[in-house]
Amino acid sequence: MKLNPQQKSITNSTRRGLRFFDNQPVAQDILTEVIAGLSRPQKVLPAKYFYDEQGSKLFEAITKLPEYYPTRIEINLLRQHREAIAKLLKEDVWLLEYGSGASLKIRLLLQAIKPNCYVPMDISKDFLLASAESLMEDYPWLNVYAACVDYSQPIRLPADMITSAQKLGFFPGSSIGNFSPQEAQVFLQGVRNTLGKDGAMLIGIDLQKDKQVLEAAYNDCQNVTAAFNFNILHHINRVLGTQFNVDYFEHKAIYSEEKSRIEMHLVSTMDQIVRISDSNTADGESKNITFKTGESIHTENSYKYSKKGFTDLVEGAGFEVRECWSDDKDYFAMFYLHCC
Repeated sequence: MKLNPQQKSITNSTRRGLRFFDNQPVAQDILTEVIAGLSRPQKVLPAKYFYDEQGSKLFEAITKLPEYYPTRIEINLLRQHREAIAKLLKEDVWLLEYGSGASLKIRLLLQAIKPNCYVPMDISKDFLLASAESLMEDYPWLNVYAACVDYSQPIRLPADMITSAQKLGFFPGSSIGNFSPQEAQVFLQGVRNTLGKDGAMLIGIDLQKDKQVLEAAYNDCQNVTAAFNFNILHHINRVLGTQFNVDYFEHKAIYSEEKSRIEMHLVSTMDQIVRISDSNTADGESKNITFKTGESIHTENSYKYSKKGFTDLVEGAGFEVRECWSDDKDYFAMFYLHCC
């Protein structure tokens, strides 16, 4: 596989160190978003704030739990179909992973595709760098351009990432389910613009199934998912200096059959007031957030789709479904999409 001049410069730079694009949200932006979410009638915190370094480690632990089936199934689907995926792509490929992790999934894909460049994108800077460096050690041939970004927002890649190579977006783990269907369509439209002409997308989807199976996956016996849920408060405490006491909240995850989604909440176990510094105000006053007993913070949604429902969604975003693979029980599916 030949490298063009731009890719050679990437190779030389990678030998000296990891190429890194830092667009991590600043504390002031986080503060504004947190205050806005907690001021709503149904208090809400964006799920992206689960993912500091500790949150990313907890999520990796969740993927290994016996109750949590999506990761095992997705890995098996990648093992079964990775060669077919490679044949669908051109020889010159850049692999862009949305919400990168340290799992076996990306390694299976790297081995099958052998991209000219791997672009992991994640909001958790420390975890992103550690994972990227680990991959560089294990795959000396791999060119890595790590991007610390909030991928839920429109992404403008640096000018030196613009290349004629085909781009494959990889969004595993059914993370698209964290968006509402309307938000997911907008997000996928943005991804399509990033991938450009001849771009492709490989995406994992959690399918609709029995309520008991779904709720068990988010209420594991070891309480790892609960710790992950609590970590959103630990993260905000660390970044903003707030004083949420996680002992005053409890984890709750339920499946809404009406909306076809798992809802995760942190439920207040007492009447309490949490003070959050609001430096947006001219006089520097604080914002007091009042909780009543039983009132919750809605921390995450995880929408579940039918194959037809997801096909309709991606077609509305400008993609064409080329392949769809799923397990024998139809618990989980992996779609290969092409930009129209």
